[in-house]
Amino acid sequence: MKFESYPFEKLNNLLQDITPNQHYLPLSLTIGEPQFNTPGFILEALTDNIREFSKYPKTRGETYLREAILHYNKKRFDIDLIDAQIVPTFGTREVLFNFPQYLLHDIKHPKMVFPNPFYQIYEGAAIASRAEVVYLELNASNGFLPEIDTKKLQDADLVILNSPNNPTGSVMSIGLLQEWVRLALRYDFVLMNDECYIDLYADTPLPSILNASMEVGNSEFKNVIALNSLSKRSSAPGLRSGFLAGDKTILESYAEYRTYVGCASPLPLQRAASIAWNDSEHVGIFREKYKKNMELAKEILGIDITQATFYVWLQVKDDIIFTKEAYERYNLKVLPGSFLGRDGVGSGYVRLALVYEPAIIEEALGRIKELLKDRME
Repeated sequence: MKFESYPFEKLNNLLQDITPNQHYLPLSLTIGEPQFNTPGFILEALTDNIREFSKYPKTRGETYLREAILHYNKKRFDIDLIDAQIVPTFGTREVLFNFPQYLLHDIKHPKMVFPNPFYQIYEGAAIASRAEVVYLELNASNGFLPEIDTKKLQDADLVILNSPNNPTGSVMSIGLLQEWVRLALRYDFVLMNDECYIDLYADTPLPSILNASMEVGNSEFKNVIALNSLSKRSSAPGLRSGFLAGDKTILESYAEYRTYVGCASPLPLQRAASIAWNDSEHVGIFREKYKKNMELAKEILGIDITQATFYVWLQVKDDIIFTKEAYERYNLKVLPGSFLGRDGVGSGYVRLALVYEPAIIEEALGRIKELLKDRME
């Protein structure tokens, strides 16, 4: 099994022989990891239950965590899910890697479809599943939204969408989500939307793929699954709490598979996660910080900003040269878009993760503005 090097490993190799300008403090906008403190009430729930490390957790999640996830979906999306329609998970990365392997195992020539550029775990899952990969190219001409090509979908087994999108920040409308649900039913493929950025919207709450499913009359969510996580919304990436929600037939079987995977979340983490899923006030605080950062990007760089996520997908002439110069001249790390795509997609863009306090982001964006100015002269 041979995997592509991860983007951050490629970045380290790219910059290893470059000496950065020491007149600037080092800054990095590469990793989509929130740099805000995890709220105290979540940490207190963890420490208050620390003695529960002495017990084995249930793979399917404790009752209090499952109830918190159901409550979150009702409060956030106005969806009344039943217990069989959710699977608590150890974050989302492990799910994105092992769910395709579970789903595609018995298919002779499996086919996965997902956006390009993409979160690289999608590709890793395809390799591990021995699946043919078909890309949905995201580019400026289609607004960085996955275009529907029925020729690509007729024999698809699993389609992964990612809205709000990493790395472009694009957001699919409810109408487009509905059309994808109809396609999943028409061509009988499993449709998963990776929604881990769905609570990081600027102004208007965004719908889930489950909302779209209900609106087209698929209230049982046949072939439809949403994937979500606490990592971004609660600034708690180390808590490793996520969930799948949707088609109970698929999820009940997948839950049985997970008993063999051995990725149950420790009980203190489940306690803290249940508190986080039940609260939305703290999410609003982080959302305002990201909104301010995006407004700074619009003001300083003079660019259009997206409705959600904390990413700027910045167009540059040459993403590799730009990345090298940002580090050498301004001691600033950014991520080349070509490291996030295949077949040349992503080239000419860099991804900026605006995950710090606004004052730090303002400094970083100021350096980028200077570099853009330098390159125009």
